Amino acid sequence: MKYSFKTISLLSLSILFFSCNSTKKVKDDKTNAVTEKYWKLIEIRGQKVTADNFAKEPYLILKSTDNRVNGNGGCNSFSGEYELQKESNRIAFFKIASTRMACIKPTVEEAFFQVLETADNYVIKNDTLQLNKARMAPIAKFVAVYLK
Repeated sequence: MKYSFKTISLLSLSILFFSCNSTKKVKDDKTNAVTEKYWKLIEIRGQKVTADNFAKEPYLILKSTDNRVNGNGGCNSFSGEYELQKESNRIAFFKIASTRMACIKPTVEEAFFQVLETADNYVIKNDTLQLNKARMAPIAKFVAVYLK
């Protein structure tokens, strides 16, 4: 069998294109995944969240198993359920329950729980998650924290 240079070149380019494209897709899925990450709250309703705003670090984790969410609001732990539509970046939280410890230090907890009640969509840019309501400015921003 004799192949022309043009046929071999075309075949080589096709293989290269498809292998690069599939590698990119796997990488995008990992970096843009919203579930199974520790999302640390860094901003709420336009205000930066600092150590002065919480007794315990506020965060959330969206678990793939059973669509469960858990985290901490700044003082109390919480858990509940969420519904995610990745194609349209829609998200909804419901059945949120929290512990009821007395919090001596003022926290962002009440605002955080209100965000969970009202958020209806999300955007991920690099390692930042934004929760939004309709087309308004982000109501909360989180950064992914990775264990070393």
